[in-house]
Amino acid sequence: MDILIIGGGIIGLSVAVALAKSQKQVGIIDGGFTGMATTAAAGMLAPGAEQLPPGPMRDFCQASLKRYPAWIEELEHTTGQSTGYWPCGILAPADTPEPGHHTGIWIDRQELEHQQPGLGEQFVGAWWYPDNGQVDNRRLTHVLRQAAQSLGVQFFAQETVVQIVQAQGRISHLMTHQTAHHAEHYILATGAWTHKLLNLPVYPRKGQMLALQIPPSAPRLQHVIFGPAYLVPRQDGHLIIGATSEDVGFQDGVTASGLHTLLQKAMATYPLLQNWPVVETWWGYRPLTPDECPILGPSPWPNLTFATGHYRNGILLAPITAEVISNYLNGNTWPETLNFCRWERFGTNVELL
Repeated sequence: MDILIIGGGIIGLSVAVALAKSQKQVGIIDGGFTGMATTAAAGMLAPGAEQLPPGPMRDFCQASLKRYPAWIEELEHTTGQSTGYWPCGILAPADTPEPGHHTGIWIDRQELEHQQPGLGEQFVGAWWYPDNGQVDNRRLTHVLRQAAQSLGVQFFAQETVVQIVQAQGRISHLMTHQTAHHAEHYILATGAWTHKLLNLPVYPRKGQMLALQIPPSAPRLQHVIFGPAYLVPRQDGHLIIGATSEDVGFQDGVTASGLHTLLQKAMATYPLLQNWPVVETWWGYRPLTPDECPILGPSPWPNLTFATGHYRNGILLAPITAEVISNYLNGNTWPETLNFCRWERFGTNVELL
């Protein structure tokens, strides 16, 4: 096998599709971890509303957002299935017009009422991001798996990598509970579980979420609302509400306090939802790095490449991560503009565990 990817989340799947399109023989050992950020996320595409500060990370996110329409069109054409991609725009309501790192268009309360009636009375206006939007991350994950399978990607769905084995300065093989796997090259795309295999500083940051059913008679939310809680209206009639941010390791489960916090913030943001039925609750783990930027590119071993630590932006950065990793493994030099993602920035040696 040419390339084995450790991790079958949004990043691993996207990279697999890109590499398989370039005629590589690709496999994925996906482990089936509970609480992957890929399936737990809200699917917001929000480099503006997230208020990323000026710099290479924001540029990277904006570049990925621009790739989204063509990337989605090709995936949907390949599989014949919808990803729920919706460039609906994002409103970030505010109780003060102070800009911060906002790059959107400021609209006052009167215009906000016209564009999205019913938001909390405390908001004096909102920042409007017409080019931001959303994708249904669960549908996208399914579509990516279908695309990967159609391109011949081999899945080892019931196996979890427990050790990366090195010999003579290279990665020699991967060990799962069942067997050893060999390839010419390996890609680490393990998200929040990265620290279980090597001492890269990637750690889980738990988020709890819930979904409401929007009644047919209710006014339609036409945009993502990025307020104290973010509200993501799906085209299937669900409203996704998120998310907590908890430094509790891999503590699983939905908690009463987590749901209380989310619902309190959501009702303050959009009071009309207070009587809508709850249809689902869940949690997941974002892969957090110390500077909240991903770890991408060459590793200390010439046949291992990093693609992990995307924190809140894994869904957004999927197309451009797949592109740059595929280009690199097809013989291009790693771009200097992405050196801010290199593991060396943390100043410590990386060792296998």
